[in-house]
Amino acid sequence: MEVLKVSSKSAPNSVAGAIAGVIRESGCVEVQAVGAGAANQAIKAVAVARGYLAPSGIDLVCVPAFANVVIDGEERTAIKLIVEPR
Repeated sequence: MEVLKVSSKSAPNSVAGAIAGVIRESGCVEVQAVGAGAANQAIKAVAVARGYLAPSGIDLVCVPAFANVVIDGEERTAIKLIVEPR
């Protein structure tokens, strides 16, 4: 499963386009975000991606979970959103 990493500075429309592209290509994607700002941008991106894919008959759902990631040698907890068609 492809992993897209989102930061608080990521543009939701750009991330949404990436989500839509991966969904069309491989069927599911994991979106990772560390921190409140990044999680906010990730959720907005999933909402926008639903709008991009709806005309094609694809209804997206997302399953939230926690993931442990290592950033600069330090372990952090990330929110991961598993995005797939319903």
